[in-house]
Amino acid sequence: MPRDVRPLSVTDLFSIGIGPSSSHTVGPMKAAGAFARELREVFAGCVLHPEAVRIHVELFGSLGATGRGHATDRAVVWGLAGYRPRTVPADVVSHLYDDVAASGRLDVAGLEVGLVPQRDIELLPQVRRPEHVNTLALTAYDGERAVLQRTYCSVGGGFVTQVRDGAQVPLEEDSNWEYQGRAVPHPFTTGAQLIAACKSAGVSVSELVRANEETFRPRQELDGELDAVWEAMDACIDSGLQGEGTLPGGLGVPRRAGKLHRELLERAGAGFAPDPLEAMDWVNLFALAVNEENASGHRVVTAPTNGAAGVIPAVLRYYMSFVAGADSEGVRRFLLAATAVGTIIKTNASIAGAEVGCQGEVGSASAMAAAGLAEVLGGSPEQVENAAEIAMEHNLGLTCDPIGGLVQIPCIERNAVAAVKAINAARLSLWGDGRHRVSLDAVVETMRQTGLDMNRKYKETAEGGLAVNVVEC
Repeated sequence: MPRDVRPLSVTDLFSIGIGPSSSHTVGPMKAAGAFARELREVFAGCVLHPEAVRIHVELFGSLGATGRGHATDRAVVWGLAGYRPRTVPADVVSHLYDDVAASGRLDVAGLEVGLVPQRDIELLPQVRRPEHVNTLALTAYDGERAVLQRTYCSVGGGFVTQVRDGAQVPLEEDSNWEYQGRAVPHPFTTGAQLIAACKSAGVSVSELVRANEETFRPRQELDGELDAVWEAMDACIDSGLQGEGTLPGGLGVPRRAGKLHRELLERAGAGFAPDPLEAMDWVNLFALAVNEENASGHRVVTAPTNGAAGVIPAVLRYYMSFVAGADSEGVRRFLLAATAVGTIIKTNASIAGAEVGCQGEVGSASAMAAAGLAEVLGGSPEQVENAAEIAMEHNLGLTCDPIGGLVQIPCIERNAVAAVKAINAARLSLWGDGRHRVSLDAVVETMRQTGLDMNRKYKETAEGGLAVNVVEC
């Protein structure tokens, strides 16, 4: 049975935020922001002793295991200060945490409270809460008296739930209130339902998703959001192409995109004989550029997670650069078709590396990109579904094993490989007529089961795989 039956939108699966992790940076930041907004009401209704008010944060399970490497502790501070992932200024990202660490004070909801991050943001990797592997608890104290305590789960892709009476309730900003009470014309939660709905309505995958989206927002607004997503992706690629130096975090990983970009341009200018695989070099470059930006904590699009943020932009830039007739309407159709596949995967399995390993992050992104590309290359609904199935099938079992808990090795190269794989999956699907033995639904269920069976040390805790077999120096 699907775990999340509410409709998912383009804005659910593609959100503009910051790196390096949607689950470990964006989600905790949003949770802390929700806590701060609720705390404002408490401050207004209580007699407090401002000098005695302090906040304590507990990061459990996977959040605790890689909290420093994924900037979870810093993200909590940014959220408590009232900043949001989409709009937080670069100087806040660079300096606020260090300023708070030095002063031990932070302005939260208009009241300066005590917060010493090294002491008050507690990493508890061995404590696994039953609600979710990515759980955090925030408590505000007035002296020894707790005035507000809330528990949140960062469930993947930047989505956050609040634990209430033992149940998980989506944050209002994540609950897609626009959908409430509005039945979409073409509901689906599985690949089979998607194909059946397309056949019944006589529309493509992107047309079907568009019809659903336009039940709660006008076409112009939807197109504006789709264009904003692509503009952010495109800008992220361009920014990454200028990247130089070493990625933060202590591993000493050099940024490669800038150098590779210069070499590709020089090769083109030198008049070398055409290389039939040159497009692959550019796709690799586009993905590396995005994921180096993500690893640097810069602005990226969660697609559907930050750890997999380079796959879809790389395939989209491939479409715009190498496919004849590519245009902005094609980009919109690509993103709409990708949304359909992302909805199916998130509804029936997971996009969180902490739950199912990297098959749920990079594997999902590869499937979404393959579907989007097949759509804009003229694929039928059956071929689009087949493209997603091929890409997902060949990412099954992919573990999440970031060295040092940083979204760098193997994550950056993994995005490049998955982007090329998505293009190949789309092309393979278009050689057929859409009929195939293994369905997308079967692969998604297999991914879910594989994730459940996978040892937790291979699921974003940095306790297995490359994370323990490669020396961090």
